[in-house]
Amino acid sequence: MALRLAHDTAPAAPRAESPADRREAPYRERRAAIEAMLRSAAASAAPRELPGLYLALAREALDGLAVEPREPLLLNYAGAGLNELGARDGAAALFEAALRLDPQLPHAARNLESARAHKGSRPNLPAAVAVRLRGLENEARRVAASARRATGLRLSLCMIVRDEEEMLPRSLAAVADAVDEIVVVDTGSRDRTVEIARSFGATVVEREWTGSFAEARNASIEAATGDWLLFLDADEVLDPADAPLLRELTGRTWREAFYLIETNHTGELGDGTAVTHNALRLFRNRPEYRFDGRVHEQIAQNLPSGLPERIEPTAVRVDHYGYLGAVRDAKEKSRRNIELLRSQLAEAGATGANPFFHFNLGSELAAVGDAAGACEQFERAWALLAEDPARSERPFTPSLTVRSVKALRFGGRFADADARALDGLALFPDLTDLVFERAQIAAAEGDAERAAALLEECLERGDAPSRYSPTVGSGSFLALARLAELERRHDPERAEELLRRCLREHPSYLGTILPLAATMLARGAPSAEVVAEIEGAVAKPTPSVRFMLATALYEAGEAEAAEPLYAAVVEAQPTNGGARLALAETLLSTKRYVEAAEVCGEIADEDAFAVAAARSELFARTLAGTQSDDATARASRRGLPAAELDLFAAWSSAAPYPPLAPTVVGPLATMLEALLRVEEFEAFEALLPALEATGLSARRRHSILAEIYLRRGFLESAADEWAAGCEKEGPDAEALGGLARVAAAQGLTEDAEIFEKGALELASSSV
Repeated sequence: MALRLAHDTAPAAPRAESPADRREAPYRERRAAIEAMLRSAAASAAPRELPGLYLALAREALDGLAVEPREPLLLNYAGAGLNELGARDGAAALFEAALRLDPQLPHAARNLESARAHKGSRPNLPAAVAVRLRGLENEARRVAASARRATGLRLSLCMIVRDEEEMLPRSLAAVADAVDEIVVVDTGSRDRTVEIARSFGATVVEREWTGSFAEARNASIEAATGDWLLFLDADEVLDPADAPLLRELTGRTWREAFYLIETNHTGELGDGTAVTHNALRLFRNRPEYRFDGRVHEQIAQNLPSGLPERIEPTAVRVDHYGYLGAVRDAKEKSRRNIELLRSQLAEAGATGANPFFHFNLGSELAAVGDAAGACEQFERAWALLAEDPARSERPFTPSLTVRSVKALRFGGRFADADARALDGLALFPDLTDLVFERAQIAAAEGDAERAAALLEECLERGDAPSRYSPTVGSGSFLALARLAELERRHDPERAEELLRRCLREHPSYLGTILPLAATMLARGAPSAEVVAEIEGAVAKPTPSVRFMLATALYEAGEAEAAEPLYAAVVEAQPTNGGARLALAETLLSTKRYVEAAEVCGEIADEDAFAVAAARSELFARTLAGTQSDDATARASRRGLPAAELDLFAAWSSAAPYPPLAPTVVGPLATMLEALLRVEEFEAFEALLPALEATGLSARRRHSILAEIYLRRGFLESAADEWAAGCEKEGPDAEALGGLARVAAAQGLTEDAEIFEKGALELASSSV
């Protein structure tokens, strides 16, 4: 009968020997010997040699099980040897024991079925083999009976924290009942973090921060007394439903470590965007298992190599909230990490080039918006991996591939990006993220048809497996939303259909709401209908849902309908400065200036929107005639530039405008356009001289005003401004192009063509 192996391929060659590898050497050698016998048996052309081979195989496996019976792989191997010799009862007992330990062990269930199906049939065996077989079968039954999962082993949670009073209670509450011990290393908290940790019964080790995450992490391990160690951060939360499974893992003593499924929530809380990956978070408490690396510290390199059965992926789920905009100051954290990684690279020197270091540095540079720097680091990492035959086995390689494609795309290197994506798909054929990136590349190149076809392929594939750390939605809601975006220009009905499908199939993904609401409003759907339909379709009408709906309404000119939605967000999230500012802008649009100023004044000085709020407050108070020294002092305290303070002071007092810095041009243009939007024409005329006080050339002033008039629908005024610029300083390409746009908007096709031709001639002559 066909022999079923637990591992169909030879294990990967181990790296340079580590303490863990030395400890595992006897097991590794025994496994290699057994698998060599299996290969010999499979290749043997002499049937009379097989009984001796199977007997030796079973003997070798049982010798290993005498040392440690909790080895599912050896149990399956021993059972396979006995099964081939006809010792069905002993084989069945071994297969049952293997499955009792590891129900997912490859081939063991089929092997057990085979042993039971052929019970009673025995091959003709040489006498010497038959004599020894009876003793082996009895031994197999004894081993199988003792092969049960361990009980009573203790689990320690290890954490490093600093100023985590907001996140820590939730994290500890979720995991407290699943662990026997909590060890928290605090690196200098100035809030209630230590007090909170101790309230959960944690052992707190207060330790000065040394600039190395590995050192802090290892300090928590040194203080732990459990048989197993779980490490989490304060912004990570164990799924309460998985706590029993986490406890059950501690009985699997043939494992050295476990992967948990971590979901990294990104964007803003509740918008449905996330990245999942397998995170190595649970391992045996052994002296040789310690972290390395100042930042993005790793421990996997110290685990046994070449023995995949020692590490198991699990279904235990952990939610990571550290990448949420509401929780994490991404740029500040990334700048700290960049400094640590550069120090680590400098310490390693040229001889210590490490693709993982360059991958991490590139990722942090991307987080702070340094696309060129990120691309450079990803390219270095990719080059270092190019000659590594095991590169596809490195856990970070899939993420590196996707991020390097994205960086090349952001840099405009579309051909290189597409080629890299194809190289990645050759390594990881089921990595949907790379197909999604190819669609983005095609769209950037203007090939909407190819982009749509690639997005359809993403939907056929579905999201990539979690082992790749994929972006959730690349094969589902993100692909649908992007496909709708491509369709929106030429087929808005199809776009709306796709967005409805996206919301129906993925009601927790809130990125659908704004484009769907905007599409519905653009075709004339009443605002009340849009709100009711979308709020009824989402998983839950959260503040994020209402904020997006309000934004769609406001941008569609439905300010009055947007106001109660923004107000509801502010009521639910009083410290949400962005929502308060949006509410204030809505009140400004409906000429409720006093209320708008009050809402702006309530935003905290340290809020990210404080400067914008100060500008809007002074704008509202000037229109309401309620300007005050308190408001000016508040604006100054919040960081509004002195030049803008001078602008507001002169506008509100009707005094001549002093010379103004060019830096006020942008805010000034926004204010002028806002005045036209709310039809405050006298205030517009009063503010208009400020544009000249900036020292801009006449041509530039005319161009700025013309663009404002054109956007607000004052076509004749726009034409007058561009014409005035041409009369004073001669025609230029920008002015003629502007006049062409005005003529086209007025339906004067022939005039538009004449102006456009003149603009093109002037543009080409100036090159």
